[in-house]
Amino acid sequence: MGTVYAVGVGPGSPNYITETVKKIILNSDIIIGYKYTLNTISNLIHNKEVFEITMENQEKIYQKISQEIDDKILVVPFTGDVNFSESEVVDRLIEIFGDVQIIPGVSSIQVAASKAKIPLDKSKIITMHISTSIEDKKIELQKAIIDGYNVVLVPRPWPKDPKKHFMPSEISKYLKQNGFDTSEMKVYVFEALTTENEVSFEGMVDQLEDKEFSDLSVMVFDQATLESYVNFE
Repeated sequence: MGTVYAVGVGPGSPNYITETVKKIILNSDIIIGYKYTLNTISNLIHNKEVFEITMENQEKIYQKISQEIDDKILVVPFTGDVNFSESEVVDRLIEIFGDVQIIPGVSSIQVAASKAKIPLDKSKIITMHISTSIEDKKIELQKAIIDGYNVVLVPRPWPKDPKKHFMPSEISKYLKQNGFDTSEMKVYVFEALTTENEVSFEGMVDQLEDKEFSDLSVMVFDQATLESYVNFE
């Protein structure tokens, strides 16, 4: 069996790919990834055997390569950080290939928090971007807001199934239905972070109702208060 890497390639701009990940990609033989992620690393994968996958065909491609890898180096790139919102895929890679080397990258979570100027050590990080039930995560969101934490949240785009679709508009309505005064809750929504298509929204949660946002969105609920070291002298 060859060597398999799962690597994070940053939020979208090639400028956010770490030098470690660049070297691994350049030294690889086979690349398997989603279209958006492959676009991020397009200048690094010339002369590689590249497989563009979707949710529908990824299992077939992984199984095919597992039978053909021999002593080659396979890289599976993930947008952002491979350790966040990708556990279902990484677990499957481990099941198929055995030992998988996991190399972190810069996450859109970090970039969004930086743009909103909120510290991650005073925040709850929640991803709804999973295929299994998110009911527990919805309760986690409510609790985090009640407890006064900032929240950095990755929504769940699922336009083909309205029951699973949980984007900023749906999140705004959900919080309102559960007794939150969304007109007093400050929020940011960042789309396509670090790319030329980056856009942002800043306002109150109630203003998100019926607004459309892209699949590449990150929300930040801002409940921060400044607490510098002089407050503790």
